Amino acid sequence: MRFIPTKVHGVLDYVVGVALIAAPWLFGFAGMGGAPVVIPIVLGVGLIVYSLFTKYEWGPFGLIPMPVHLVFDIVASLFLALSPWLFGFAGEALNVWLPHVVVGAAVIVVVLFSQPQPQSARGRAATA
Repeated sequence: MRFIPTKVHGVLDYVVGVALIAAPWLFGFAGMGGAPVVIPIVLGVGLIVYSLFTKYEWGPFGLIPMPVHLVFDIVASLFLALSPWLFGFAGEALNVWLPHVVVGAAVIVVVLFSQPQPQSARGRAATA
């Protein structure tokens, strides 16, 4: 069931991180300010930072185990998806709140199908 390798998950981490940072301008709501703008930027920066410290193919500092990274992903994605209601901007135009919900839900789906260990770690465990 978990068919997305950590090598692919890692690429998605950095792509989604940059996309979250750029989302207010990509979707045309940067001028609003406040929570709708700040939340994706902070989560995007956070995603890039904890990805740099994850023990997988794209984490140069390799301190955070991949299962912990996946928990961070789930928590951040739930927060992102629920943020329009938590911060009261669900009544704004679709281009403001829908990206938060769609990206949050999409990342949750990716996490559910992502392998919890890099291929090299699984190989070592099988031979140990």
